[in-house]
Amino acid sequence: QVQLAESGGGLVQPGGSLRLSCAASGRIFSINTMGWFRQAPGKQRELVAIITSGRSANYAESVKGRFTISRDNAKNTVYLQMNSTKPEDTAVYYCNAEIWTYSWSRSTYWGQGTQVTVSS
Repeated sequence: QVQLAESGGGLVQPGGSLRLSCAASGRIFSINTMGWFRQAPGKQRELVAIITSGRSANYAESVKGRFTISRDNAKNTVYLQMNSTKPEDTAVYYCNAEIWTYSWSRSTYWGQGTQVTVSS
């Protein structure tokens, strides 16, 4: 069984920084794309950033230049460095990964979500 565990959420003042982490565990053979999504109250879940196994990254326009996604393949972990935060970044952040297991199945897995609140 594969699990994704997020950490690093919390309260941050506007303009501040926060770093989210998400570690995948279980019978993992390899991980393709990893990403971060977010869902604000009353809104649909949206893509924040995504990174391939070769570390090629793409970002939502709303976070370009402020957020940085990275990954440590040896640790099966993806990170989201959030700088210059804004109140509109407030949401539950979910990590996501496309994973091949040792049973030769490929599936998309989700973390449980971590709350990020940007407020003074």
